[in-house]
Amino acid sequence: MAKTPEPPNGYALDAKGVWAGYNGHAALEGVSFRIEPGCLAGLVGPNGSGKSTLLRVILGLHKPWRGEVHVFGDRSPPQTRLGYMPQSEVVDWSFPVTASDVVLMGRYGRLGLLRRPRQHDRDVAMQALERVRMADRARRRIGELSGGEQRRVLVARALAQEADVLLLDEPFAGLDATSQHDILELFAGLARDGKTLFVATHDLSCVAACFDHAVFLNRKVVAFGRLADVLNEEVLTATFERHLLLLNVEGKIYAGHQ
Repeated sequence: MAKTPEPPNGYALDAKGVWAGYNGHAALEGVSFRIEPGCLAGLVGPNGSGKSTLLRVILGLHKPWRGEVHVFGDRSPPQTRLGYMPQSEVVDWSFPVTASDVVLMGRYGRLGLLRRPRQHDRDVAMQALERVRMADRARRRIGELSGGEQRRVLVARALAQEADVLLLDEPFAGLDATSQHDILELFAGLARDGKTLFVATHDLSCVAACFDHAVFLNRKVVAFGRLADVLNEEVLTATFERHLLLLNVEGKIYAGHQ
């Protein structure tokens, strides 16, 4: 798969002084960072740090009080450039639809009003299911799938949008170690194919395992950049507001309390 062409300013995401919140209470305070194209980047912070609000600002679903986010140099990018995976907790898994139905919903942004999916759209949806190794469960009801399988379907839905940037909100939450590993391998493969992934998570072990960039957020940006430069005890302590130690065990990074 061809790499996504680099934007004029060299960044897939470029946030500039973003302030946003709800009912007069700030959730984001002067947030600025840059994400390079074709990388797997973590948006790391504790619960309530503003991660979901930031994703909604990037998607254009929440208007910031001040500041802006450019996507490939564009202040108002077409929604087709952005794919989104919501937190699984906001999805009604009892709704009577199949896995393929859910993934096909990712095509609606390209169909326009009153247009029905064509065979091409169904082919794209099936290819997305194949990419996440869920094609054999395409006709299964989503409520019958395991937690890991449901996350794969949501990733496939984002892929079906054929977007250049994928925004994923807490994709590892509640998954066992095997499912987390599978999702991580999938994300790393997508980044190698030229997709830019921006993954909101508070799971440091997943980020340390194979992410190459990160933004550490607690309403304000504590640090951002290549993981090798920003993953340290000082940044973690400021982000999570408690002292954390980094432990390197057989090449794997773990965070623990002192």
